[in-house]
Formats: sequence, structure tokens, C-alpha cells
Amino acid sequence: MPRFKLSKVSRLAITTLISVSVMLGCWLISPVFPTMVKPHSAIFDQVWQTVNNNFYDPNFNGVDWEAMKSKYEPKVTQAQSSEEVAALVNQMLGELKTSHTHFYTPNEPAYYQILGIFAPRSSELQQQLKKFFPKGNIEYSGIGIFTKNTEGKTFISAILDGSPAEKAGLLVGDHILSVEGSPFQPIQSFAGKAGQKVSLLIERSPNTQQEIAVTPKTLDAITMFVDAMKASTQVIEREGKKIGYIHIWSYAGDKYQQQLEEELIYGRLQDADGFVLDLRYGWGGAPQTALNIYTARDLTITSIPRDGTRNTYHSQWKKPVVMLVNEGSRSAKEILALGFQQYGIGPVVGAKTAGAVVAGRPFLMQDGSILYVAVADVYVNKDQRLEGNGVTPDIIVPFSPEYAQGADPQKERAIEVALEAVNQRKRD
Repeated sequence: MPRFKLSKVSRLAITTLISVSVMLGCWLISPVFPTMVKPHSAIFDQVWQTVNNNFYDPNFNGVDWEAMKSKYEPKVTQAQSSEEVAALVNQMLGELKTSHTHFYTPNEPAYYQILGIFAPRSSELQQQLKKFFPKGNIEYSGIGIFTKNTEGKTFISAILDGSPAEKAGLLVGDHILSVEGSPFQPIQSFAGKAGQKVSLLIERSPNTQQEIAVTPKTLDAITMFVDAMKASTQVIEREGKKIGYIHIWSYAGDKYQQQLEEELIYGRLQDADGFVLDLRYGWGGAPQTALNIYTARDLTITSIPRDGTRNTYHSQWKKPVVMLVNEGSRSAKEILALGFQQYGIGPVVGAKTAGAVVAGRPFLMQDGSILYVAVADVYVNKDQRLEGNGVTPDIIVPFSPEYAQGADPQKERAIEVALEAVNQRKRD
């Protein structure tokens, strides 16, 4: 069995998120509220200078970074809105052709989700955020969806388990036409409407419109992903066998691994015959020990209460397991997928991962926006670079969500593969 060792920089990457590593470092934080208007040029200058000082490659991946300033600064100066500025800044950052390098504003869910991931790890950040979130809660009103833009159309690409969107009957593949008669906006469409019914006009199939009423809720950015993980947990019965399933939307923090192990060893999945671990979409991050539950030497514990019954618990999952990934599996989730293959833990099913594996550091800009910068390159097993390459599954299942009407062929194939492994194991 090959050993899966990581260099110091690779270990740093294991705690990365979908587009950033969970690496606090020193923050560049200004006491200015994000709602206060600042000249567009000031934000642009701060973004450019932050990248100039911190980007991992002194040659900027072959890009003339000074020339990028000359190219984009006049455009930003003429911009008419903060949205236009953000789009131009991200165009400039895109020239670097590197993941973990992006500019986020309060007009997108990712902004709050990132803060929700980092705040519990930094008392300094918690203190600074009081200026941005006077009530002390990092939250926003939403319905719990991920979207994909295709040819100017917005499609639902994923839905958080237990979310308002799921409860209302929205499906992956739905084309969102409007919200309350206005164009869909991920934050503004639901701002101030928690607890109130909101009407979404959708197309479930081309040229077939319908209205669906959804009641947004206040999403706590610190707890929303572990709540969705708990809600995703299920046992699927096929051919007399039980296949467990969990979707880990975020792996950024020990609580996700703890919840996984609790369900596998003591909880709802302990009696399952096989298991599907879904790492699609959401955020990355993962503890270095995430694979130990499948690979470590087993230590069993047997408890015998007064009635004499014997209950034996295993500290390792020894039964078949299948990992599910796609282009939304990023950062440390990709490292886990590679480790899954190298250890021979079980098949990896789905689509090629994002190829977004460098170490990133977050910076807070003077208007409260967030800039992520790739500050270190990352190699696995000393010389294997996943950035720009990704991990190819053992079993490839292409899937595009447009008008999918809730179908999930990747999940179905993963369940089939797990069932096949269970049956094979019984034959052996």
C-alpha cells in the first residue's frame, strides 16, 4: 500500500477551502464599514498592491502584473457601480490563471460563507467583524442553492439538504427566470424576506414555466453547512442491502469529520453495508487525518451493561466506501480524492475535480470586500501538482445540471458501485 505523505506546504493545503486555504496568518483589516462608499480606484489599488505583495509566484505566472494595472485601472475609474468594479477586478485576477485568487463582495453568498468559516478560528477577526455585523451574527437571508450560468441563463446546480429550496420542491436543473417579477440575484432577491413567502418563476423543462413559493430563512454562515451535512445523511435500501450516504458540503473544520465519524461508528450509518461519501460542490478544507477512519489500524471496544448484552464498536470503517466528486470538488477535497485512489480505499466516481489546489490567504479590503490570494504553491507526494490538473475519477459519469429535473446520475452510479462492492465482498 503506497504511503500518502505530504510536504509542509501540502499539509497547509489540506486545510484549504473551495477557493481558499484555512490559513489565518495576518489579516489586512480596515475599520471602515463595507457599506461606506469608497472611490473605486482606492479599492482597485488595494487589490492590485495586495496581489503584488503576496502572490506566490514572483513572476506572476508569466503575467506582466504592472501592465495589468495599466490595462484595468482606467476601466475601473470609469465604472458606474460596485458590481462593475468587482467584475473588472476579477477579470484582472483571472489573468493570473490561478485558483484561490478571487474578489468577493457582500452581494454574493460566498462572501458570508467565507467569513462564517474563518471567524471561529480567529478572535481578532471576530472583533473586527463587529464593525461589519453589529448584531454579532454572520448571516444572510437565502434559500440554500448553488447556481450555474449557462448562456445567460441561471440554473440551480445544487441544493443544500434541508434548505428552504429543498422543502419548497425546487430541483437541480431548474432554470430561474425571476424572483417576485425581478431578475434573480443571490442576495438581493431574498434580503429582508426571511420567513416570508417569495415566488420564483422557473422553467423545469424548456418553455414550460411554473411558479414555486419558497420561504427564505436566515442562514447562519457558521453552522449552515454542518446542518446541511446532518440533513443529507440517509440509508438507501437496494436489493436487501443498506447503502449509507453523506454529503459534506464544507470540510473546513474538524466538526465535519467529527460528524462523519459519529454517524459511521455510532450513528445512523453504523449498520450500513456500504457507504457513499459525496464531496461535490461547496467548500474544501479537510483535516490531515480525514482518511484515517478508512486506513488506520482498528481498535475495537466492547461494552457490556447489566443485562449482559455485548455491544462492539470499531474505530475504523472497514466496509465498502465510494467517493463522489465533480468539477465543484476543490482544494483539499481534491487531495482527499487523490489519497482515496493512492490508498486503494475505494472507487472514486463522478467527474474530474476542479484542479484548484494552491494555498490561499484571505485579505479584507477597506470597504469590507474580501480578496483571496494564492500565497503558496502546493505539491502532493513531493512532486505531484494538482493545480490546473485535478483528479480524474476511476469511474467517470458526466453530468450537466441544465433541465435535469432533479436527476442525479452521478449519485445513482455511486450507489450502484457501492452495492456492487458490498455484493462482491459477501461472495468473497
